[in-house]
Amino acid sequence: MKKMGEMLLSPNSGSEIMMENTAVVRGMLEAGVRAVTSYPGSPTPEIAAAIASIPAERNPMYFEFSVNEKVATEVAFGASINGHLSCVFFKSVGLNVAADTFVQLSLMELIGGMVVVLGDDPGANSSQNEQDNRHIAHLSYVPVLEPSTPSEAYSMFIEAVRLSQKMHMPIIVRLSTHVCHAKERVSFGKLNFHDRDNKPKFGVENGPYIPITADALKMKRRALKKLEEFRRIAQDSYLNRIIEGTDTSRGIITAGAPYLSLLDVIGSSDTRPDILKLGIVHPLPEKEIVDFLSSHEEVKILEELDNLIEKEAKAIAYDNELKTKIIGKLDLEDWIGEYTPNKVEEVLSKTWQDFVEPSKPKIEGVELKPRPAQMCPGCGHRSAFHSIKKALKDSDITVADIGCHTLGYLEPYRIGQVLLCMGHSSGTASGLSLFNNSRRVVAFLGDSTFFHAGLPGIINAIFNKHNFTLIIMENGTTAMTGHQDHPAVGRNFREVTQKIPVRQVLEGLGVENIREVDTYNQSKLTQLVEEALEEEGFKVIIAKHPCMLKFSRELRRKGRLLPNPVRVNEKCNRKHVCVSDFACPSYQIADDGSIWVQKDLCIGDRSCIQTCPSEAIVPDDK
Repeated sequence: MKKMGEMLLSPNSGSEIMMENTAVVRGMLEAGVRAVTSYPGSPTPEIAAAIASIPAERNPMYFEFSVNEKVATEVAFGASINGHLSCVFFKSVGLNVAADTFVQLSLMELIGGMVVVLGDDPGANSSQNEQDNRHIAHLSYVPVLEPSTPSEAYSMFIEAVRLSQKMHMPIIVRLSTHVCHAKERVSFGKLNFHDRDNKPKFGVENGPYIPITADALKMKRRALKKLEEFRRIAQDSYLNRIIEGTDTSRGIITAGAPYLSLLDVIGSSDTRPDILKLGIVHPLPEKEIVDFLSSHEEVKILEELDNLIEKEAKAIAYDNELKTKIIGKLDLEDWIGEYTPNKVEEVLSKTWQDFVEPSKPKIEGVELKPRPAQMCPGCGHRSAFHSIKKALKDSDITVADIGCHTLGYLEPYRIGQVLLCMGHSSGTASGLSLFNNSRRVVAFLGDSTFFHAGLPGIINAIFNKHNFTLIIMENGTTAMTGHQDHPAVGRNFREVTQKIPVRQVLEGLGVENIREVDTYNQSKLTQLVEEALEEEGFKVIIAKHPCMLKFSRELRRKGRLLPNPVRVNEKCNRKHVCVSDFACPSYQIADDGSIWVQKDLCIGDRSCIQTCPSEAIVPDDK
């Protein structure tokens, strides 16, 4: 079987079946990217996985997981203004974290070039919303390229590099969840490793880089001129193309994943519209838009999420006095969710029913029984929530945060009643504690999020003497996005590094009331929460246990066996606490009401033994 790292480093041109995220990395290597930064988040972590597959001694690129997206953007920016081609990638809502830095990028002379790979998430598959980040691109005067396929992602990344280096401006390559994870055969070029020029090239003569009042407006003017120049380049770009249909009176303008869904829907129908498939979605190629609109009586704008292309196309038509009927989103549902084939069929049918291929059966979803998301067998968070719930009153307010522990919101725990974003919990809990003498407030925070965005809220709680209990769920990794290391682990992407322990950080900040316990010690954790909730002021409990999915995988890699699973013996009184209260997925209820253990799921962690009131859970010595 081919190794991904060897495939990515192949000096010869060729083709391979690869995921889009992997194709982007091949594009990075061919384009000569020197510095790559990121903070992990779906749908982009596979980019880092592909980089990790390249042997360190042969990898021409520097890569790091920064502590958050803002810092990642700043590291990439610093590399670029020092003359080194850079790339930063992260998920959709990561751009919110990076925004304070990101909106300044277009004002700067990025002499090395800089590409931002953005993983937007229509459908909110792994995010708290499905925000359309083209809005932020407009706000920031940053061009956006949007591929539909892995091949396009590869070629668009290389084109983005070319234009960024030529114009010294940032360029976004906007991916979406389904496009990130799509696979196809990608044809790629030769790999010629560029000279590794390590000479610093930063100079104030390339600036100005300080946007004080005297220069900020000049810098904005320069950014706008670059965007207009980019618009002229976009007019004749091969990234925009027309697919001719059979009905020359009607056309569709689309981009990204909706384009592929559209092809599925119209299929080989006898009646097919002309399609203007955009690869550059900001700024729009005005001449191509005018030509397409003027050659059709009606044009449908098919775009996922918000109606940015629709509004711009209508403005272009108005300015050019075109009479073409432009049809955009028709109801609220057109604004919501991924534009899958079924969704596009629904949207298109509201406008032109005859374009839906009549012989093509509707793609029906398979009816499945509800299967809620749940924590892995052995997860320390399960033990934590099972224990913490015993210490809470119905009137207590619990504040969730981003991470695997967000699942505490679900049955049977029902812990975590409000959630905004990464690191919000301490700030939100502080507000909930104001004018509140009757309801206790408990906030939760993961250890990776502690470093990402949790510290300002904690410092604020100390500084302003807020009254709540913070429970830090420390599992020793960034688990939800694929077990990436964070500053407390003692290792970064490349090497062993100094640990920055969570407790020491808290002590250094001046937190005086700190308790610490392993979550498998359930009775002790319950006791500590009860004690903390009786005290005034800001209190922290570090509830720690290693991520057991990561731990069990590491054991297997070392050739070590997992402990024997557990079994349920004859003492079971069928109160079903293991299922209804502890909720480990290893436990199954038989038709007769008895409990049995799914041994393919059980990892033998035995955290469940202490939860059984009849002591019926025992190690399976067989």
